[in-house]
Amino acid sequence: MNTRTKRTTATFTAPFALSGLDEIQPPGDYAIDEDEELIDGLSWLAYRRVATFIHLPAISSTDRVKSQLVAIDHSELEAAMRQDEDQERRTNRSIQQ
Repeated sequence: MNTRTKRTTATFTAPFALSGLDEIQPPGDYAIDEDEELIDGLSWLAYRRVATFIHLPAISSTDRVKSQLVAIDHSELEAAMRQDEDQERRTNRSIQQ
């Protein structure tokens, strides 16, 4: 199978937790890797996600010596990011009032 890895950045403004992580993580920017494999037998190129990983600690962390790559559930990551965005939106609304 042909595979590829896409790297994106997830930004959290508040501490967050994911089931694949041992501890609550501090706010910050986190590198996310998504491994995808080519779907064979189609007349066009199409990939499916087969794994999602988060790089710890955050990109902005001063503790870069202790870095690790942890497998996580992609849908759980998306839910945590939506929750963070909603919380940020509520915080901004209350500040403006």
